[in-house]
Amino acid sequence: MAELKLIASFALGNLLGEAVVWHDASQSLWWTDIHGKALYQLSWPSQQVDKFELDERISCFAHLPENDSLAAEFPLLVAFASGFALYNPQTKQRCWLARPELGLPGNRMNDGRVDRQGRFWAGTMVEQDQGQRGSLYCLTQTGARAVLTDLAIPNALCWSPDSRVMYHGDSPTGTIRRYQFDAASGAVTDGELFAQVPQGEPDGAVIDAEGNLWVALWGGGALAQYRSSGELLALHPLPVSQPTCLAFGGPELDLLFVTSATVGLSEAQRAAEPLAGALLVYQSQSQGVPEATLQSLHWQKLMAQMEGTANA
Repeated sequence: MAELKLIASFALGNLLGEAVVWHDASQSLWWTDIHGKALYQLSWPSQQVDKFELDERISCFAHLPENDSLAAEFPLLVAFASGFALYNPQTKQRCWLARPELGLPGNRMNDGRVDRQGRFWAGTMVEQDQGQRGSLYCLTQTGARAVLTDLAIPNALCWSPDSRVMYHGDSPTGTIRRYQFDAASGAVTDGELFAQVPQGEPDGAVIDAEGNLWVALWGGGALAQYRSSGELLALHPLPVSQPTCLAFGGPELDLLFVTSATVGLSEAQRAAEPLAGALLVYQSQSQGVPEATLQSLHWQKLMAQMEGTANA
């Protein structure tokens, strides 16, 4: 298996870089520093980095399609720490759509992405353990629907190229599970073990054009690459111990972008890992799958439902 070639790095010192996604329409990469309360945009190939400060942590997000009636006003659908909202990083305007765990202290939103049919998914993690558990939600026209429950730190969410399989991991277990996925309804059934990672914990994951699953190994300092059968194809070492998420991008989808974190590292560890918290860019011989286009919902109806719940 060919090694990855590091071609660029951006030493931004992210506390918890995450949710990296390639936006083809703007030929740019986007990601969030959750604990740093910031969104980043990297234009490619100019390599210009723009930073947007936040008033609440964002864990994951998706771009509204350009033909959405609200895209100009709210270009992003995001999972803030406390729920789903439309958001404009330039103006900081926000409209809440669903906050399913607002009354559950100690939890926050975590990993998420758009499935190949355009539905937006995001999970909640246990940040302060008070006996509660997290869930994986799918945002629908009627609100946030819990699909998986009894989770600690949901991660590694991705789908096979044919949408027949959904992959998902609960990081502390060290495992990724495979579910039968109904593309039409978004229902999942028959979960089974896909892989036990060889080191660290599974964090963000992505599928390549050949159906292989790539996953960042938090605390493991590497990317693991699996066949769809669950066979470990390769373990790609990284210059950071806490890689968090990855995405294929670039005009040919043959660049691999990897986010990382500095949170929890000692001064000695930071000194030994000068690229901790950086965005890493690799040339890959594998090619990615185009990011799915978000499906437009009746956003105003969701907003009205939120207002009705708040006033009840």
